[in-house]
Amino acid sequence: MYSFGMYLLVIACAVASLFKKQLRKQMHGQAKTFFKLSKEIKKDDKVIWFHCASLGEFEQGRLLMARVRHDHPEYKILVTFFSPSGYEVQKNFEGADVVCYLPFDTPGNAASFLRLAHPEIGILIKYEFWANYIYIAHLMHIKMYSVSSIFRESQYYFKWYGNVGPLKHLTHLFVQNQESKDILEKHNVNNVSVVGDTRFDRVILVKQMSSNLPLVKTFCDGKKTFIIGSSWETDEEVYIPYMNQHKDWKLIIAPHKLTGHHMKLIEQMLEGRKVVYYSQFADNEFNQKAGTLNNIDTQLREADVFIIDFFGKLASIYRYADIAMVGGGFFPGGVHNVPEAAVYGVPVIFGPVNEKYLEVQELKQCNGCIEVQDAQDFTTQMDRLIEDEAYRKQIGERGREYIYSKAGAVEKCYQAIFNS
Repeated sequence: MYSFGMYLLVIACAVASLFKKQLRKQMHGQAKTFFKLSKEIKKDDKVIWFHCASLGEFEQGRLLMARVRHDHPEYKILVTFFSPSGYEVQKNFEGADVVCYLPFDTPGNAASFLRLAHPEIGILIKYEFWANYIYIAHLMHIKMYSVSSIFRESQYYFKWYGNVGPLKHLTHLFVQNQESKDILEKHNVNNVSVVGDTRFDRVILVKQMSSNLPLVKTFCDGKKTFIIGSSWETDEEVYIPYMNQHKDWKLIIAPHKLTGHHMKLIEQMLEGRKVVYYSQFADNEFNQKAGTLNNIDTQLREADVFIIDFFGKLASIYRYADIAMVGGGFFPGGVHNVPEAAVYGVPVIFGPVNEKYLEVQELKQCNGCIEVQDAQDFTTQMDRLIEDEAYRKQIGERGREYIYSKAGAVEKCYQAIFNS
């Protein structure tokens, strides 16, 4: 039944790809996977395979990839993505030998992929439990691990129509919390250890290595700055009207979608405030570091809003925030990467769609972040943060302490996989 449903999904996606650009990229990319594997992986190669759904999962697995690269150079590292938003950004990732799409989970695709890639070890990041890939890997005696996974009783696997079988075929699951382990053991999945979330190790390292961004620093010009990362239209309806009334604050927006239509909507909502875009100055950033572009400095200092229409900068940009907001919390998909901002010790705000994110629930419990329900609630919380500097610092420091208290999952996973 599962495989039949997968074939139907392939047909539906093929039809939908005629109308959706991102899905078309995914289908075209998957069609090239087998050729790419046959060309870049030889029969005698030793291979470790990491699979990530998209960018978030990639970040959770990135430090483990780096550790394998450093300690086991004899292995080729294969990284696969299911989502175009992950593959298109990381297709040239230098920490891997091969980066490609993972084809849909039909029995034929799974068998062909695993035959061509022939990994000794497969590492699935967070939620990627494709039944045919796992079952065939089990038959081929490939060690398969799950890293940073988290489980709830409401998930498909534990329903009467679900299938917990693929989880039992995994060599081991490294889960984020005790509740996940308890749920799995209740369903007779016993190959489980609680190690935490590898994302915390990653955001701490990114903070330590975050680069100085002269363009952003010049724009802030010593003034109070509000930064919103991964901003959706539903977030903009909440924070932009408030920020329009507080023009003494600088505003940095990193939109989730970098489309011309989205940018135009943002500018319309900003009611004539002076807007500059990162892409206007990015090519001159080296010269700006040398202090040779006074005209650019003037444009940045006089601007009210800086839109980051460029991927890969957000994690370093948060360091310039006095107050940060992480988008997605007013969108059905849920809030984005809260730890990425909280690690800098700034108070972080987000919307109410966050119940599936353990780190967000724990941050709320320790008062290390602020959840807002709507625009009115946002106004109330922002007023307090702006007026009460001690409160603002307290929230930020609690969030930072929480992030650092959760470090260490990467080392636990690595030792268990390679040295046990």
